[in-house]
Amino acid sequence: MLPFITTYKPVQTTLQTDEVKNIPCGTSGGVMIHFDRIEVVNYLVPGAVYDIVRNYTVDYDKALIFNKVHHELNQFCSVHSLQEVYIGLFDQIDENLKLTLQEDLTRMAPGLIIQAVRVTKPNIPESIRRNYELMETERTKLLIAVETQKVVEKEAETERKRAVIEAEKIAQVSEITFEQKVMEKETEKKISEIDDSAFLARQKAKADADFYTAQRAAEANKVKLTPEYLQMIKYKAISANSKIYFGSEIPRMFLDSRSTSKPTDLLSEDVQNMD
Repeated sequence: MLPFITTYKPVQTTLQTDEVKNIPCGTSGGVMIHFDRIEVVNYLVPGAVYDIVRNYTVDYDKALIFNKVHHELNQFCSVHSLQEVYIGLFDQIDENLKLTLQEDLTRMAPGLIIQAVRVTKPNIPESIRRNYELMETERTKLLIAVETQKVVEKEAETERKRAVIEAEKIAQVSEITFEQKVMEKETEKKISEIDDSAFLARQKAKADADFYTAQRAAEANKVKLTPEYLQMIKYKAISANSKIYFGSEIPRMFLDSRSTSKPTDLLSEDVQNMD
């Protein structure tokens, strides 16, 4: 034993868990519920041991943690309905309790650190619990129905998109086929135009050649058919006939190698008279 020291108490400065049990809590609607257990994980900074023990004794956690948990939890319940405490805001209780405790401890007992808070589900009256269970069952069914509807809608949307893609693909194929046909028709048109142009060119060349030939023949005949040449042709034609007739009864001279005997006799007589 050290001089002047008669007793001592060990103080833990490592991580520890304080369990606050059986916490009654009244909601804003007047329903009394109980939390079986709330765990507060905390540790004490060694440098703050003296001040905290001096101010709050060795059992500092009773005043700073246990009593504060009761107080803060009742404060929370008093301003929220049973539905909020039991379902709606239950997942936020532990974090809110941790922040509230740490805020007060930082002001009242610096050096006591809250690491985490774990809150168990509260016990509620049996009749209300059954209703909540039914409600939860219906809510689960509703969620399942909603999710099923989403799946059906998703499948329908997927099918619609697939149909749109298929329709677009068919439209693209039709467009390509149409463009191919248009190109084929344009090619046929160009080929026809080329053939027509070639035919017209050939016809024009032939016409030009025929015209040139006729023109040259006409020019040649113009040079060839002189009065002297025509006179010579006339005499040759006359000499080629078997008979020649002259007389005042004949308005013009004609050539006939196939005349009957009667006209021939008449013409012969006229010729004799002329003699």
